[in-house]
Amino acid sequence: MTAKTPTTAARKGFGDIAPKLAQLSDEVLFDDVWERPELSKRDRSLITCAALIATGKSEQLGFHFPRAIENGVTSEELVEVITHMAFYGGWPNAMSAIAKARETFLKGR
Repeated sequence: MTAKTPTTAARKGFGDIAPKLAQLSDEVLFDDVWERPELSKRDRSLITCAALIATGKSEQLGFHFPRAIENGVTSEELVEVITHMAFYGGWPNAMSAIAKARETFLKGR
């Protein structure tokens, strides 16, 4: 890592074994897609959480639930998204997501 390369969560988390993936995560996903003005970060967080719940990617919710709260989504709204997605994305996915929500909410106390 050079002095010009910022230390980001992606670079810390997996940049040592997948530097290009970390670069794409930082520069394309978070510096470009997440910064597009057509949707607010709050809306992007709701959409992202719903997609992760629906597809059963609960491991990623440990990152995205706190980010959603930082972006203005309330804990009540996250629970409502999980409840709603139980019927569209599957009951087991919702059960996994609610466990991650509990972890997130307990850490925030």
